[in-house]
This record gives sequence, C-alpha cells and structure tokens, in this order.
Amino acid sequence: MTEETPLDTAHIAMEAAPEDDAARLRFYERLADSELFLMLTEEARDENISPEVFDVADGRFLLAFDREERLARFAGRPAPYAALSGRVLAQMMAGQGLGLGVNLEVAPSSILIPAEAMGWLYQTLGHVPDEVEARIAEVSAPVGLPETLLLALDTKLATAQGLAQAAYLVAVTYHDGGRGHMLGFVGALEGAEGALAKAAGEALTFSGIEAGAMDVGFFGPEDPVTARLEATGLRFDLPEQVAEQAVRPAPGSNPDKPPILK
Repeated sequence: MTEETPLDTAHIAMEAAPEDDAARLRFYERLADSELFLMLTEEARDENISPEVFDVADGRFLLAFDREERLARFAGRPAPYAALSGRVLAQMMAGQGLGLGVNLEVAPSSILIPAEAMGWLYQTLGHVPDEVEARIAEVSAPVGLPETLLLALDTKLATAQGLAQAAYLVAVTYHDGGRGHMLGFVGALEGAEGALAKAAGEALTFSGIEAGAMDVGFFGPEDPVTARLEATGLRFDLPEQVAEQAVRPAPGSNPDKPPILK
C-alpha cells in the first residue's frame, strides 16, 4: 500500500472541513508544489506532449498522479507520462477548457478539479509581488502572526532548495515611519530573488490570511542587517542543493517553457 502523500493529507483535511477556505487553499498549494505524472497517449517528444483526454459528464479532463505507481495502478498497464510540477501543469492547461483528474480511484486524494478551478490556480500562481525599496530603521521579533502563516512559510521554503542560505521573519520599522513584517533572505543565489519573493507571496496567499501583507528583503551574509535578523528573527532553513548528474531536460522541467499540448 502506498504511503500517504502530502497531497493526500491536504485533501483529507479539505474534505473534513468543506467550509474551511484555509484548508482548501492549502490543498491547492500542495497541488501546485507537487511533482505530478501526467498520463500521455505516447512517449513525449522534445517539448511536445500528447496527454490522454477523458470526456465525462462534467467536462474534459487530463489525468495526473503524484506517484508513478498510482498512475500504473490506474492504467493497469505501463503507460507513458510526463513528470512536471502542478504549477507548470496549470500554466500548460490555461485557456484550454480542461479540468484535471488527480489520483482518480487510487488514492485518498482522488478528485476531479474543473477547468474553472485550474484557471483560478494559474492566475493565483501568476501574481508577482511589487518591488519597492525602503530603509530599515529597526528590526525586532515578529509578533501576532497566525500559526497558519508560519506553517505555510515553513512548507513553502522547504521547496526552495539551494536558493538561499536561510530566511528570517522579523517585525520592521522603516525610516518613513511604516511598520510591518519582513521575510529577510540571506545569501540568495544571484537571479533567485524573484522566485524567492514569489514563494513568500504564495505562502501568504495560500495561508488564507485576508488583507495580509509581508515585505521581502535580500541581504548578504556580511550585511549589517543580517546580524540583526539572526538575533531577533524566526529562522527558516532552506534545504541545500543536491548535486545531480547532467541529464537531458525532460518536458516540463523548465517552468518558463511549459510543454506544448498536441
């Protein structure tokens, strides 16, 4: 029996509390961050893929599974697939009028997600935080933040493998008198700032906090502000990058170049 996956856990929590918007948001966040195996009609060729499309009374659906063995169990035979993240899949499906069947008949997270919900997920993931500059006057320990946000940040930053050394959540006061909370990344890789800011924004969005706001900052290990972050902030460790052998990129491995539906 396949062990319970993060997607299973989030789906069970959503089903147990159908009126809880936060539980629903957490499920969609897990879907976006999960690696999914999309069932194809034939082996992928370059960036062109031909997914199986199933017509049912509720519409047309692609089928994806969060474990290879779940796909094989559903198909009852070896079946070609493309492995890609849920966010890339949502981008690929945008405007196609297609829903997504996830883990159908083979897992606790079996669900048919309509095209409208996949469109919402694509739009939500496409939000880019505004970029501003502000001078920090004071840094202190964070206060009054809901546990849902802290858990969302911890889970989200665990997926940002190798993009920064660490992140610190602090309360800040700016020289212009503004106050708020900031997630300060230390030792971010060059060019990773946008992805990290987007990850922080998604954690805030999917935590279900209404009208919430959180700034994001980037600092070097020797920056004077870094010592203040370390002294007062709530630390989040990001996993280190695991070295891998160079392989030919698989369809869907580049989020800026999603596969093309045939």
